[in-house]
Formats: sequence, structure tokens, C-alpha cells
Amino acid sequence: MQANERKRTVSLIPDTVFCVDDLNTGERVDTYLASVEPDLTRARIQKLIGAGSILVNGNNIRSSHRLKAGDQIAVTMPEPLLSDIKPEKIDLDIVYEDSDVVVINKPAGMVVHPSAGHYSGTLVNALLGHFGGDDLSTIGGVIRPGLVHRLDKDTSGVMAVARNDKTHQSLSEQLKSREMSRIYLALVKGTPKNREGTVNALIGRAPAHRKRMAVLQSGGRESITHYKILQEFGKVSLLEVSLSTGRTHQIRVSLQHINNPVVGDPVYSRGIGKFPINRQALHAWKITFIHPTDKRTMTFDAPLPKDMTDLLHSFGGDASPYK
Repeated sequence: MQANERKRTVSLIPDTVFCVDDLNTGERVDTYLASVEPDLTRARIQKLIGAGSILVNGNNIRSSHRLKAGDQIAVTMPEPLLSDIKPEKIDLDIVYEDSDVVVINKPAGMVVHPSAGHYSGTLVNALLGHFGGDDLSTIGGVIRPGLVHRLDKDTSGVMAVARNDKTHQSLSEQLKSREMSRIYLALVKGTPKNREGTVNALIGRAPAHRKRMAVLQSGGRESITHYKILQEFGKVSLLEVSLSTGRTHQIRVSLQHINNPVVGDPVYSRGIGKFPINRQALHAWKITFIHPTDKRTMTFDAPLPKDMTDLLHSFGGDASPYK
């Protein structure tokens, strides 16, 4: 490829955008990305650059390209191929199962679906190993069979999985119409000013940190998060949280916005003190939906996991209502 061909502007929708600061001026682009994106090796980064999936200021570059302060690096990860996604024998905590729907209690630390750097050990790998691809809905495509909604990697708790397309469509509609309700438990720093409240905000990518979400003055998507205090201990409080919308990191961003970030959150709670938990203390406790076939209203819950129970007990809290 000629040099002038490599410099042409390419229009891609990036998964992640990094903004280079003064400290990284003069650094090679592949070295920089390997330091800020630990799931990517330099060899992988170089292949992505060669494929045109990494752009600097909208332009193709070489791996040896030297960065300047203010450069915008856009990284677009290719979707995993079907051949990359293998069924795996991974234990699943199945709360409920019938021919239409499965309710799973997802552990903290499990990625929900395959993505760059996570082609194995995901909930999808486990679902394929347990049910097979023919016994899960296809609406989510190759990498999201059966998935109606998602949880962050380090958020534990209940999820509904569709075993056929009819169920998937029904549950998706219930999410949109808010007939499906999801209730979370969150241990947060401090105590909110009001016993109950709603955070209604616009959430979008943080301008300076494109891997994070943030409350924006304009340009974000409406998010509505409801909370109420269940227990309070001065340093921390236990909240019940429910959603009227489903945005990326919605609960974590909304609670940070009211100065009560989720304890242990490595992204949105930095600098608020150390607590004996190795992830955000956020748990999807209950889910309620209408069964797509027999129209029963069904509610399922997952007990508060041990790490959050232990943390609650360390402050003198009572975990018994959430077992």
C-alpha cells in the first residue's frame, strides 16, 4: 500500500476513543495502546492497525506512528466469529428453567458475552455448553444467543435468558414497556440526602475518558434511576435501586452523580477509601416479568452474594432479608 493510500480518512464508528495527553507525546501508538488496554497485546494491536481498525484523528497509521498531545485514537474491535465461540462446561446457577425461559444467577467476574479479549469463560459459552445453540433464541445474533439484557462483568445477580425467538421478543417488549422490573441492591459511600429519590439524567460517553460513561449536559440518552435507603451506617448505606431505562453503567454513574458512588467500583469510586471487596458492590436482586406463554407474573431473586454479605455485616448490617 502506498503512503498516500494509508493516510486517507476512513469513516468508522469506534468502540473506544482514547485522547492522548502531554505525558504520552512521542510514544508509539502500539506501545501506548498496550499500556491503556491490557487485554490487547502489541501483536494484536499491530494486526488491528494493518486492518484499518485503529485510526488516529480519523486516519490510518503505522504501528510506529508517534503520538502528539490531543490525538484521538479510535479503536473498532471486530465482532468475534462463530468459530471463536465454543460451548464450555461451566457451572450455571439456574434459578428457574422451562421450555421458554431460563433465569440465571450470574456470578461477579463473569463476562456476559464474547468480545475482544473475552472469547471464553463467558455466560454465552456456558449457555451454549448447557443448552446448545439450537435451544436458545437467535435474535441476539451469534455472540448473544438467548440474551435479552446484560449485566456488567463485576455485577452479580439474576438475568433472564430466552430459549426461543417468541420469548425473546416478548421479554424485549416488556423491557421497553417497563412491564419487566429489575431491582438491585447497592452498597454506596455515605447516605443520600433523601430517603427515596429519582436520578433523571442524560448519560453518554465521558468526553475525556471514552471508556467511561458520565452524566452530560447535552447529547446523552435519558436515564431514570430510582433508589431508596434500606439500611444506613454512616460510612456506607444499603440502597434498593430500580431502573426505568437501561443505559450502560446506569446505576453506577447515577449514584456517583449524587455523590454516593457504589463501594468498590474501580471506575466510578476511585479515591473514596478502601473497603474489603474486590468489585463494585452491586447485585441484581430481583426480576419480575410476564411469562410469554402462560401469562403468569413471575418474580425471581438471587441471594446477596457472600462478598456483599460480609461487607454488610462488617458495618453491623442485617443481610437476612436478602437471603
